[in-house]
Amino acid sequence: MRKTLIPFAASTALLAAASGALAAQTAHVDLVGLGGKQVGAATLTEAPNGVLMRVEAKGLPPGWHGLHFHETGDCSKPDFSSAGAHIHAMPAHVHGLLNPAANEAGDLPNLFVSADGAGQAEFFTAQVSLTGQGARAKLLDADGAALVVHASADDHQSQPIGGAGGRIACGVIR
Repeated sequence: MRKTLIPFAASTALLAAASGALAAQTAHVDLVGLGGKQVGAATLTEAPNGVLMRVEAKGLPPGWHGLHFHETGDCSKPDFSSAGAHIHAMPAHVHGLLNPAANEAGDLPNLFVSADGAGQAEFFTAQVSLTGQGARAKLLDADGAALVVHASADDHQSQPIGGAGGRIACGVIR
């Protein structure tokens, strides 16, 4: 009887370890607007070749808004400049998803907000990783990273931020 229990216990442990490895790592973002009020949230899920992000916002101005990953997980300054610049992979690239010279790791598609101030989107980016998998830019590094919403649309070409304007919301990626 004992011989059958040992293989069973070992196989159960292996199955438990394998199922844990299949669970996707996630990070959460609470987006805060210029007045300090929460205006949305995002969930980032590690995928085999990048990060899948779901964003929901309420109380933002209607229209298209630039959305970027910024290099520091700090939204403490009133203008959110404490989040630093866009995340860069190494070697650093220039801004813009439409830039033929390659784009920064922090570049993302625009977020559309309807007339009632609500916006929802789901994006995938192969430029970053929560943990640095595949030598991609790491969002959860020592100084963290932030998700920033800009006042205007990103044209995905202009330097340095695609004409996206000031920062109107920011959230630390946790």
